[in-house]
Amino acid sequence: MTTQTLTATSIANIRTEKARGYLIQLCKHFAHKIDATFADNKGRIAFGAGVCELNAEDENILIAQVSTANETQLTTLEDVVERHLKRFALKEELSVQWVRD
Repeated sequence: MTTQTLTATSIANIRTEKARGYLIQLCKHFAHKIDATFADNKGRIAFGAGVCELNAEDENILIAQVSTANETQLTTLEDVVERHLKRFALKEELSVQWVRD
């Protein structure tokens, strides 16, 4: 896990009927190489540059929040999470729009 101060944050509310399934799939995928955990309807992926917190408490919305030390790393993590999520959504075209704090 990173020890940097995570001051740059963005969040995406992704509409999907498979919110929990994608949360689990993302966490399991990244757990092969980095620290990623999930329980119930929440997940956490610890990248070297920051973290991604996932929430699927609403069964139709996956909330992804990425936090990093700076805007450049934030752009990178947004891209990584979005690309992987869209790759897993084979039969569904997901709309991922990040909103920065």
